[in-house]
Order: sequence, then C-alpha cells, then structure tokens
Amino acid sequence: MPDLVEKYKLGDIEVTIEETEKPNKYSVVCNDGNYRSSFTIRKYEYENYKRHMNQRIKNAFKEEYGETD
Repeated sequence: MPDLVEKYKLGDIEVTIEETEKPNKYSVVCNDGNYRSSFTIRKYEYENYKRHMNQRIKNAFKEEYGETD
C-alpha cells in the first residue's frame, strides 16, 4: 500500500497525495463525490508548484461541470 504524503480539502474536492513505486513521483487523486480525477506528478512539482497544481485541479472540476468564471 502506498505511503500517504498529504490529504486535504480544496473546497468540495478531497485531494489525496501518495507515493508511487517510482522514485520522486507522487499520485494525486481528486474526488468530490461525483467526479474523480487522478494524475501523477514529480516530487519537485508538488514541493514547488502546489498552488499552481491546486488551481489546475479546481479548473478541471469546473470544466467537468461546465462552469465558467
């Protein structure tokens, strides 16, 4: 079972970040109860671009529901 790096809420979206079998890679799983998305990022991206990653997650969920700003 992968080690949990972090788990947090981003509005209604629950974000779970776990280590993968590949060194320096993390798995990111996002779920709001209706829509689920997952992707892999490098450890460097997570440590240095977390704010940007969170904005991309929010935008992806908005697009899924057809919402615009």
